[in-house]
Amino acid sequence: MQQVMDFCNQYLVFIVAGLAAITLISFILAIVAIAKASKMKKKYLEFMKDSDGKSIEHLITSNLEDIAGLRTDSEKATDAIKDIYGKLANCYCKAGLVKYDAYNEMGGKLSFALTLLDKRDNGFILNVMHSNTGCFAYIKEVVTGQTYIELGTEEADSLKRALAGKWGDVDLSPAVNDEIQKDKM
Repeated sequence: MQQVMDFCNQYLVFIVAGLAAITLISFILAIVAIAKASKMKKKYLEFMKDSDGKSIEHLITSNLEDIAGLRTDSEKATDAIKDIYGKLANCYCKAGLVKYDAYNEMGGKLSFALTLLDKRDNGFILNVMHSNTGCFAYIKEVVTGQTYIELGTEEADSLKRALAGKWGDVDLSPAVNDEIQKDKM
């Protein structure tokens, strides 16, 4: 025991300095822990600002239910949009119209050739000719952009316009007309 006391007396300055260093480090760590706890408390109070602690679980549960409802609504809307696109594939989306005078004695361009086509270029050409004695209407079927019945000049021009796209330019290619139509929408 005497040897331990002698050792302590001999190195007393170093032992006191070591204990002081340990105390200082502990004090610094305590300050850091208090600062972190203070930040955490501020975040907690901000999180709990508009509610009491008991309603947080209810709030999270109701938000999760709302998200599930939104997911269901989104799936329904997606299905409805797919259905609409399916129906639009069969709708007429391309048109060509040419007004003309069918007979020289008539004026005002009362006759017309109207072509309506779907996305696959299927549809019809309606040719309505007005004269002094009456009105005559003729319809010709169009399949993939082609007709199997000879077309008049106005009917052919109407078909060209329809094939050009949605009220597109006959002189441009369908691809260019499609790009122009995208820019207009």
